[in-house]
Amino acid sequence: QVQLVESGGGLVQAGGSLRLSCAASGRRFSSYTMGWFRQAPGKEREFVEAISASTGSTYYADSVKGRFTISRDNAKNTVYLQMDSLKAEDTAVYYCAARRGRYYIQPGEYAYWGQGTQVTVSS
Repeated sequence: QVQLVESGGGLVQAGGSLRLSCAASGRRFSSYTMGWFRQAPGKEREFVEAISASTGSTYYADSVKGRFTISRDNAKNTVYLQMDSLKAEDTAVYYCAARRGRYYIQPGEYAYWGQGTQVTVSS
């Protein structure tokens, strides 16, 4: 099993930046594909970005292309989401998630979840 704790959310003006962190505890963090998802009020949880365990390849939603970057530090058991050029529509609770195997964009494919961190972008 793995436990996930997100941090780094907050209030930022449009055009600004935030970096989210997700610290993992448990064994073999490096063997998990890690994903970031977000959920805005009244909307379904949606895929943002993922990074694979084996190759470190990254995958992203079109809505964040060129603005958000996922990375991982296996020595620190941490995955990051660097968010630049933030827009009001990025406002949501952001969750990190973990699964074994390849990435999926469907939240239901991820076995482990953090509690989420709020990101609010003011316009």
